[in-house]
Amino acid sequence: MIPRYSREEMASIWTDLSKWKIWLDIELSVCEAWGREGKIPREALQKIKSKAKIHPKRIETIENEVKHDVIAFVSAVGETIGEESRYVHLGLTSSDVLDTALACQLVKSTNILLDDIKGLLKVLKTLALRFEKTPMMGRTHGMFAEPITFGLKVATWFAEIQRQLERLEKAKETIAVGKLSGAVGTYVHVPPHVEKFVLDRLGLRPETAPTQVVSRDRHAFYFGVLAGVASSLEKIAVEIRHLSRSEIQELSEPFDKGQKGSSAMPHKRNPILTENLTGLARLVRAYAQAALENVALWHERDISHSSVERVIAPDATIVLDFMIHRLMEVLKNIQVFPKQMKKNLEASRGVVFSQELLLALVQAGLSREKAYKIVQTHAMRAMQNGEDFYSRVSKDPAVKKHLDPKKLKSIFSWQNKLKNVDLVVKRTLGGKI
Repeated sequence: MIPRYSREEMASIWTDLSKWKIWLDIELSVCEAWGREGKIPREALQKIKSKAKIHPKRIETIENEVKHDVIAFVSAVGETIGEESRYVHLGLTSSDVLDTALACQLVKSTNILLDDIKGLLKVLKTLALRFEKTPMMGRTHGMFAEPITFGLKVATWFAEIQRQLERLEKAKETIAVGKLSGAVGTYVHVPPHVEKFVLDRLGLRPETAPTQVVSRDRHAFYFGVLAGVASSLEKIAVEIRHLSRSEIQELSEPFDKGQKGSSAMPHKRNPILTENLTGLARLVRAYAQAALENVALWHERDISHSSVERVIAPDATIVLDFMIHRLMEVLKNIQVFPKQMKKNLEASRGVVFSQELLLALVQAGLSREKAYKIVQTHAMRAMQNGEDFYSRVSKDPAVKKHLDPKKLKSIFSWQNKLKNVDLVVKRTLGGKI
C-alpha cells in the first residue's frame, strides 16, 4: 500500500524483512523439533541457531538467479550457517513456510485491527452518551420521517461496529492455521506431532485437512470480514457526508486553521476525510472479491493465489487500519450543530406527527382508510404550501368531531416521540468495551 494510506505499526508487519524473520522462526522451530527427535545432533542445532542470519541483498541476488523466493531464502541463510545448513528446511515444502508465515502475519495484523476497533467503540460510546438527548430529524428514503436523537444514531453505529468486532475475532480464529504437511498434505516427511510442536510455538493450529496449502476458503472468509468492517466504516462516513450538506448542516468534519476546501471557491468546506473513507472501502471490498477467486485452486494446489495475496493481504489490512484511525479522528473532533438539528425538525411543519394523529383517529372510531385520507391530505398540503400541520388539522371538522382540543394538542409532543430513546441507548451501550 502507498505510504499515504499506511500507518507504520501495521505496514511494518508486511515488509520483506518482517516476512523473512517469520520464515527463519519457522525454519529454526522445525530444526528444534528435529533436534528433539534426534534427527539433528545437539551441536549442529546450536550452530544453526547461533549462526543463522538474514542478509536481504543476498536473498534478492539469489532470487534473481533461481526465480524462487523460498529457495533463495534457504540458500542465503544456509550460507551464514555453513555445513550444518543441510538440516535447514528438512522435510518441508515451500508452502509449509509460506502459508504458515502468512497466517502469522494475518494474526498480527488482526490483533492491531481488533485494538483499533475497540478504540473506535470507545469514541462512539462517548459521542452517543454526549448527544443522547439531542433531538434531530430521522430520515428514511432521504426524506423526513420521525424524530430521533443524534446519540441514538451514534448508538446504532456502535452496535454495528460491536458486531463487526465479534466477526473479526472469529475471522482471526479461522485464519490462525498453519501446515507443515508437505507437498500434498500427507505428512510423508514431517509427522503431525512435529507440525504441532512448531505451530504451538507460533500460536497456530494445524490445518484440519491440508493439501499443499491451507484451504483458501479460510482466507476468503477473512477478507470478507475485513470488507464488512470497511463497509460499516463507510456507512458512518456516508452519513456524516449527508448531514454535512449545505441544505442540512447538522454535522461538519474537523476543519483545521489554514485549511482550504477548493482552489476556485474559497467558501467551500468539503467532507474530504469521509469521502476518502468511502473510496478506501471500495478497495477493501474489491480485495474480498479477489480472495473469493482464490478458493478454487487446481487439485492439491496451483500458484494462481500467490500473486493475489501478495497484494491483498498487506493492502487490505493496512488500508483498514488507516480507515479506522481516520474515522476515530473525525469522530473525536466532529462538529455537531444542535440548533440546526432543531431548525430542521421545525422545518417539517409538524407532519412528523402524522402517525400519532392517524392512530388517535382510528382509536376514536374512524376507519383506518378514512383517517389515513384525512391525515394525508393535510400533511401533503402543509408541506406543499409551507403551512403548519397542527393548525390545519385543528380546524378540520372531521378531526374536531373525534378529538377534543386537549387530546389533539397532546398528540403533537416531541417528548412523546423520544420517550424510549434512553432505553435503546442504554441497552446498546451497556456492555463493557
